[in-house]
Amino acid sequence: MITYETAQHAVHPAQAEGFFVGWPAPPTPEMLVRVMDASHRRVWALECGRPVGLANAISDGLLTAFIPWLEVLPSHQGRGIGSELLRRLVAELDDMYSIDLTCDEDLVPFYTARGFTGLAGAGVRRPGALRAAVTS
Repeated sequence: MITYETAQHAVHPAQAEGFFVGWPAPPTPEMLVRVMDASHRRVWALECGRPVGLANAISDGLLTAFIPWLEVLPSHQGRGIGSELLRRLVAELDDMYSIDLTCDEDLVPFYTARGFTGLAGAGVRRPGALRAAVTS
């Protein structure tokens, strides 16, 4: 059975293994937990107390929020966990004017099917910053 948790410190780094498959420089479990705990809002999907999915939002706290991460372990994909994480996170941001995210093009249909609008975007990715952040 999957349960969902929104509290800070709900997950210990030793529990947060196996996320960010395919990333060029994935965050360590320690960094993942630090980011989730520091986020404006967060939702963990847990199975028997172990995280199997996560989503977080950063925000100005008034009008806008951005969802940087929605991750489900490969072994748990296709079960509706990502949809439920997104639904719960958006509900946590119910009073926001805008909730934006960026994703790979092949994921746009997932988000548009859940009420998001396709938008153009641009960004910079610095994989080395992930490594440097771990040592600070």
